[in-house]
Amino acid sequence: MSSVGSPPVLRRPASTVRRATVGALVTSLAGGLLALAPATTAQAAPTLLSQGKTATASSTEGGPFAASAAVDGDLGTRWASQWSDAQWLQVDLGRSATLSSATLRWEAAYGKSYQIQASENGTDWRTVTTVTAGDGGTDDVTLSGTGRYVRMNGQTRATGYGFSLWEFQVYGSTDTTGPTLPGGGDLGPNVHVFDPSTPGIQAKLDQVFQQQESAQFGSGRHAFLFKPGTYNNLNAQIGFYTQIAGLGLRPGDTTINGDVTVDAGWFNGNATQNFWRGAEGLTLNPVNGTNRWAVSQASSFRRMHVKGGLNLAPNGYGWASGGYIADSKIDGQVGNYSQQQWYTRESSIGGWSNSVWNQTFSGVEGAPATSFPEPRYTTLDTTPISREKPYLYLDGNEYKVFAPAKRTNARGTSWANGTPQGESIPLNQFYVVKPGATAATINQALAQGLHLLFTPGVYHVDQTINVNRANTIVLGLGLATIIPDNGVTAMKVADVDGVRLAGFLIDAGPVNSPTLLELGPQNSSADHAANPTTVQDVYVRIGGAHVGKATTSVVVNSDDAIIDHTWVWRADHGEGWGWETNRADYGVRVNGDDVLATGLFVEHFNKYDVEWYGERGRTIFYQNEKAYDAPNQAAIQNGATKGYAAYRVDDSVNTHEAWGLGSYCNYNVDPTIVQDHGFKAPVKPGVKFHSLLVVSLGGMGHYNHVINDTGASTIPAGTSTVPSTVVSFP
Repeated sequence: MSSVGSPPVLRRPASTVRRATVGALVTSLAGGLLALAPATTAQAAPTLLSQGKTATASSTEGGPFAASAAVDGDLGTRWASQWSDAQWLQVDLGRSATLSSATLRWEAAYGKSYQIQASENGTDWRTVTTVTAGDGGTDDVTLSGTGRYVRMNGQTRATGYGFSLWEFQVYGSTDTTGPTLPGGGDLGPNVHVFDPSTPGIQAKLDQVFQQQESAQFGSGRHAFLFKPGTYNNLNAQIGFYTQIAGLGLRPGDTTINGDVTVDAGWFNGNATQNFWRGAEGLTLNPVNGTNRWAVSQASSFRRMHVKGGLNLAPNGYGWASGGYIADSKIDGQVGNYSQQQWYTRESSIGGWSNSVWNQTFSGVEGAPATSFPEPRYTTLDTTPISREKPYLYLDGNEYKVFAPAKRTNARGTSWANGTPQGESIPLNQFYVVKPGATAATINQALAQGLHLLFTPGVYHVDQTINVNRANTIVLGLGLATIIPDNGVTAMKVADVDGVRLAGFLIDAGPVNSPTLLELGPQNSSADHAANPTTVQDVYVRIGGAHVGKATTSVVVNSDDAIIDHTWVWRADHGEGWGWETNRADYGVRVNGDDVLATGLFVEHFNKYDVEWYGERGRTIFYQNEKAYDAPNQAAIQNGATKGYAAYRVDDSVNTHEAWGLGSYCNYNVDPTIVQDHGFKAPVKPGVKFHSLLVVSLGGMGHYNHVINDTGASTIPAGTSTVPSTVVSFP
């Protein structure tokens, strides 16, 4: 069935050793050269819809033969299945399309009989065409009808190997009856933009704070954006789902002579529920010399310059459970005081006081030296790889998004020497998503090649948001929240370079989703070391605001991804929570290789909170609480093991390293529950842990060990809430 087709969009093939005889190699190359020849008739080429889209398969042979290799436009990479009949490869086009043809560029292991099938939902398939006498090389098949998903459903193989495709190319057209979506535009009703001459700034700040101070599970979302300049006598109190940011390229462009304050008066001086807020891109001159930022999880402090001290505790020094600082300069001392744990990355500080349980630093000038377990400081001189969060700024009167450059072995702020390094992207290259936007519209914008800027609001999506284009930015303002309806996955990212996700919350819906966020399809294998995907200030919640369910919240399949500050949380209070009510077995699962997590907060999952299967993974700072609401010991029994580890590295992994990890238990339904350990890992030379602890909160349940069978039990501590520590493992 080899024939001449339309010229494909392909890169130059890489030099690749193939499993084939010389004769088969010549035949295949000849077919490929014919397929690359120009068409002899003067017809317009159909649109190639599949390249770079999300591909999945029934199986892979392993190694570099991922499904994504069949849609990457590279004739030097290929998908290969396991060595058996009845295998399939499918591609998600991102939206429904009118199908015209498909080109299958077979490796020597080709399909003798197969079907091309289409589906609108990836579940219900119709057969478009059937091939019963395939002869390898390049097959061009005619298609008809519509579909979002297209698959090669292999029935019988021609060789003793599996099915293997250099490229699976689907051609057709998408619906163009509607208008092209515009980029840019206004920032919607929940973004409040100020300049120094704006009247009533303090009154507006106070009005929103009054609405948001205790609205832990409310629907209000707000962003305060300050144009470059100097603002005097302000106290911006920041409540739930509120972001404050300067619109300068550098923190010094926007100065507030005053404070950006988070306290805990709404909760009687207890700051352990001060979640979901953020500050970035400002210089502060605190009125009394010290700014108060008493937050807990999901509250970022980025690109801030405090010309004074920073107090992380609430008024009265009640409990707090933070927290995260990055790319910031604190001229004075950071007063940790009652903060149970904190992670600070690539910053400059004048000093740090108090350690409580777990204070971890990487690339921080002025950080205390490692002294774990007493005081409990863990300090890395640099951060191995980082790339700061993208942000909105004003270039004159034009809005742009700045995408900072990747740094390696970084120490100190990215802006210490002036203008940060990176790329500026005009807002007209972004689809500005506003409340009421549908998933179909959002996916249309992505298919047009636009980035996404989610303005503050709550967005229900009835289909997965598919981020398929390399270097796409998805940026949220004001804790924009995405709720997946009908059990869909909220967002999937293809196995492509340089996607940046930042600044939004995914809130599980009442119908169970198999996953909420996926980075790369299963068996992803592309090398992204030069341009990794980053996930920053992206939070995930199951329950709390309403009933929510998800089997696995976050799955990282792509190699080289950077997870920089996330809180993945199964609710332990609010509405719609309970052992089965907001069932969520697994928090984060990492399958990709060379994945780095900096500031990983994962809590309360019914089974494993973090599972790591990829090689050469690294985590710098991890905070965990086990699920409070386990009804009894039997509910968490894991075969012969008591309880599921808070962080488990699979036995197949040979190389893994982590620093500054803590797991806490508060089994308040049945305080007699015992966990065998907080952490589980294979005992191998390449698997290393530094500065681990477990702690029983007031004796509500206990741990027998810290990691595997190493580390003392918390039982002798009784109700005293004293951690059990391990300095290094093995």
